[in-house]
Amino acid sequence: MLLEIAANSVASALAAQQGGADRVELCTALELGGLTPSHAQIALARERLRIPLYVLIRPRAGDFLYGDLEGETMQRDIEACAALGCDGVVLGALDAEGEVDVPRCRTLVATAGKLGVTFHRAFDLCRDPARALEDIVALGCERVLTSGAQASAIEGAALIRELVAQAAGRLAVMPGAGITAQNIAALAAATGAREFHASAKSRQPSGMRHQRAVLADMECGELRSDAGQVRALATALHAM
Repeated sequence: MLLEIAANSVASALAAQQGGADRVELCTALELGGLTPSHAQIALARERLRIPLYVLIRPRAGDFLYGDLEGETMQRDIEACAALGCDGVVLGALDAEGEVDVPRCRTLVATAGKLGVTFHRAFDLCRDPARALEDIVALGCERVLTSGAQASAIEGAALIRELVAQAAGRLAVMPGAGITAQNIAALAAATGAREFHASAKSRQPSGMRHQRAVLADMECGELRSDAGQVRALATALHAM
């Protein structure tokens, strides 16, 4: 059993490691579904982490239909991750009909070279999950992150179980979305999955003593992965 934590900062990545996570997916802007972190964040995380580091390659919020400039941006971000010694990248792209954009993804996977590749939750927006899974296997991805096309992995558990069976060990099907220490064991039993993805985040209090009430949304404390929540997840998962 393996626990991956979606860490939205270097501090979150270190908290994930402290709590016993097996792997970190580094991103920023979790409130937007996650975006590619800065070069400096990736470099610092790589320097400080002893566990595997994957980096989210997503140039903007919104859908997963990308143009050529965005494709080039993603390629360059992947090249930077390789140069910094990351273990893998997390990517995905769709066409306008809700299919995996195989040509663009093939280019991105080729750019990744020896890096591991996870196909992210763009998968959950695909028209035909079974067909999309076969496309992702053919691309050479080592896993797919999915909520079973539902708002949470618990709600999508039935489809996730079908995907695990379809994958038949050719790649890992990794549930993510809404996973907690209280439901991870039940989700594992319901799906047969062996890798799990969570953010384990909490709102940190702001250290600002001077605040402007009318702009309170700009002064709230940051969201950060919590080592205690990570430890509870890891304990529940590894106790199975």
